[in-house]
Amino acid sequence: MGEGWQLLKIRGIPLRIHPSWFVILLVATAAFQQHYALSLKGGELGEGAIWALGLATALLLFVSVLLHELGHSLVALSQGVKVRSITLFLLGGVASVERECSTAIGALMVAAAGPAVSLLLGGGLLASTHAAAHLAPWLGAMVAELGTLNMVLALFNLLPGLPLDGGLIVKALVWQASGSQRRGTEVANGCGRFLAYLAIGLGAVLLLRGGGIGGAWLMLLGWFGLGAVRNQQQVLILQNALNTLQVKDAAARRFRVLEASATLRDISRIRLNDESPVGAADWLLVCDRGRWKGVIDDQALQQVPVQRWDTDRLGDHLQPLASLPAISESAPLWQAVQLLEDGQNVRLLVLSPAGLPSGTLERPDLGEAVLQKLGLKLPAPLLEAARRQNTYPLGLALPMVVRGMVSAGEAHPRVATARPDPGR
Repeated sequence: MGEGWQLLKIRGIPLRIHPSWFVILLVATAAFQQHYALSLKGGELGEGAIWALGLATALLLFVSVLLHELGHSLVALSQGVKVRSITLFLLGGVASVERECSTAIGALMVAAAGPAVSLLLGGGLLASTHAAAHLAPWLGAMVAELGTLNMVLALFNLLPGLPLDGGLIVKALVWQASGSQRRGTEVANGCGRFLAYLAIGLGAVLLLRGGGIGGAWLMLLGWFGLGAVRNQQQVLILQNALNTLQVKDAAARRFRVLEASATLRDISRIRLNDESPVGAADWLLVCDRGRWKGVIDDQALQQVPVQRWDTDRLGDHLQPLASLPAISESAPLWQAVQLLEDGQNVRLLVLSPAGLPSGTLERPDLGEAVLQKLGLKLPAPLLEAARRQNTYPLGLALPMVVRGMVSAGEAHPRVATARPDPGR
């Protein structure tokens, strides 16, 4: 789902409208118009006024949905979780957060906040129906309708299966009881899958019995639920791959080894023949009779006059190997993602158990290894495009997955990040 158009910001949270929202707005307006045309039959309102009342009710219903999502978002902010946006779309609203809460209790509070807002709003509206009807029958009808719909919104969202709030509550409770966020996700995922298939089945039965739009709507909700369950399952699989795969499983070799006695002219020749994008050229590591001495970059060519390129030796312009971001080949891949993103590094130097350079690791290498673990082999053009842009293939959101793993304690460290040993 795209992000849609931004309308405004509430407490720094962008409110967006997805194009599909206008579809449901029209459907809801027509449904409310028909409802009021029957319930207010013989009243003072003309046909145009009834359509206006239907539109007002539809808009206020989505204001209720917005308040529901704001309940989640404001509690998430109080737990230190950044909320990227709130988007209204075909099936209601969704709040996009940067990561999950780091504690089960925090996740429980965030999940319960939305239904709590809807229950309070629904109860308040239903309690004021009689007073509103005294002012005008049409106002009482609208208040009663909105009160009932908010109660339905709250109770529907409390169904115990992902992606509903009830599923998130189940996930948080199992997480608190078992100490494992992963276990909570698995249980809530199972409940969500059951509810999704149930909705699709009931929707199909309603369609066959002439249920029309109600059956189609149930099937759409079930299909959406299955998609959300699959997404959660994919996140679990990604977490498992990032925990079990080691850096050596993804490492490539984007460095060249030169002798310290070589001249700067040799670097110039290498770069002239190199077709790599700017900033993605191979590292140039330097040895002296089998011992690692350091690394040299293209700044030496910029700082030294061309006339000296044939006489200046690489050994005179070295930087230490420790200046390169490095990681042990036995480290889990999630640590590599963290190091690439936190340090905004283009590439990591992979070190053997002895602390010696054994390879390199870039985002495309890492993403390709994860996808292969999942049984996916990407076509060469897609991989090449990822290498040119130095991004994760298929736009894999690995940094977000890793942030969630770390905050929930699901990232399992095995070894610390290593540093090169220049003495060998």
